[in-house]
Formats: sequence, C-alpha cells, structure tokens
Amino acid sequence: MRIANLDNRLVLLTGDALAVDVEQASGGLFSSDPQQVYSRWARFRAWADHAELPGGTPFDAAELGSPAPRPGQLLAVGLNYRAHAAESGFTVPDTLPPVFTKFASSITGPVTRVRLPEGGHTDWEVELVAVIGAEARQVDAESAWEHVAGLTVGQDLSERITQMTGPAPQFGLGKSFPGFAPMGPCLVTPDELADPDDLELGCTINGESVQKGRTRDLIFSVPALIAKLSAILPLRPGDVIFTGTPAGVGLGRTPQRFLTDGDELVSRIEGIGELRQIFHA
Repeated sequence: MRIANLDNRLVLLTGDALAVDVEQASGGLFSSDPQQVYSRWARFRAWADHAELPGGTPFDAAELGSPAPRPGQLLAVGLNYRAHAAESGFTVPDTLPPVFTKFASSITGPVTRVRLPEGGHTDWEVELVAVIGAEARQVDAESAWEHVAGLTVGQDLSERITQMTGPAPQFGLGKSFPGFAPMGPCLVTPDELADPDDLELGCTINGESVQKGRTRDLIFSVPALIAKLSAILPLRPGDVIFTGTPAGVGLGRTPQRFLTDGDELVSRIEGIGELRQIFHA
C-alpha cells in the first residue's frame, strides 16, 4: 500500500499512479488529515486492504506534501554507515548511534524550492525514513517491523557552519532551516517491498551522482534503531525516524563541496520514489 499527502489531504495511490481521496472513499470513516491516520493505523490498514476503491485522479508531484507532516517526534540518526562515519572523521558507533532532532517546521513535501542560508555551507544527506504506526516501548528488534507504518525518502539537509559553531555542536538548529526536511513522495508499507532491509538509495546534483548506497549497510537497521530508541523513549504513531546517510556528503569531500544557487538535488530510494529540490540564494 502507498499513501500520500496530496494538497493536505490523505490519499491512497493506485498502481496506475492515480490518487484516491481517503475521506471520500471511506465515507468519512477516516479523516482527510494525513497525520491523523497513524493514530488509527491498524484500523486503516484493515479497511484499505479490502476497500473497493473508486477510480482515482491524476496529480502533479509538486502538489504532494510530506506523508508525515506534523510528527510528535522527528528523530535523526548520525554515523549509521561505516563509510560515512569514516569520511566525517568519527569512529563507528558500537552500542548506540548519535541521535538528534530536526524541528518540525523544517518539514516539506518532495518537490520544493529551498532558500540557502546566507553565508552558509548547505550539505546533502539522502536517508531512508521510517514512520511509526504502532506505539513502541521497549520492543525487540525481531518484532520492530510490526511497529512501522511505512517507509519514505528523506533529505537531512544540513547547514554545516551553524551545525558546528559554538562551544557545542548545534545539530538541531543546523539541520532545521525552512525546507531542510523534505520527505516523500509517498509512504510505502514494508510488505510492498521485496526486502525492506535492503534498498538502494542515492542522490544527484545537476545530474551528477554524489551518493549511492544500500540500506543493508546500515550499522543499525530499522528494527535495531527502533529497539534502541524505544528502550529509552516511547515511539508513538506518526513519529519519524531519519535512519542515517551513506558516504558522499559534501563535508567529507576534498575539496569540500556545498550546494549553490541554482543546484537541483534529486534523491531516490528504490521502490519508494524521489525527491527534487532546487536551491536559491
């Protein structure tokens, strides 16, 4: 199953790339609000898996918003690929990865224009994103997928000067400028994917490949992250987890490279779709 946020309304996407309005198709059983569906995820899945859906309508990807536009918690994981840890100059985490937040005001949909912070160094980080569908408290990795509503594509855009300035790093602020958390184009349930633990992901700048990897190389897989995080804090329906980025970010290059006025960043994950951001000064 694939769901999306089309012009702030919850829709199901059909195999013909058409959108079906959930509130209308369910006769009002479910709200049009894309965020609210996660609090009723089990019931929604039961309905959607057996519903006789009307014909859908075509749509433009630019009309899509984030499939989780207002999460209660947005947790982002750092150094979760060995090669990225190495290019960043850090040792590989062994028991618990570094975790920080991106603030919800930075969330946008998959096709956007993003203003570059003046005097900054804005970097790219393509990431697999998991959205929680059932509350997780001290769950084990073996059952963790049962708590996942689905997966989507995310970009953990990062302004490196703000991130690294001060007596202590400002990870949250440096990663939360407006438009710095695009997600989409849709949420894909794990059963739609041949192997949700092994997906190719990558991104290009103006057609040039800058990142490419596979999620099987995550140091802490999606289930492992849910187990680690839920041992410390409850993960609630609609919460978002950015799972980390593979090697190839601008900060780790020699010479370093950052996004500039007019750049087009396209981020893709196999079986889910793509994001497209254009940057301007």
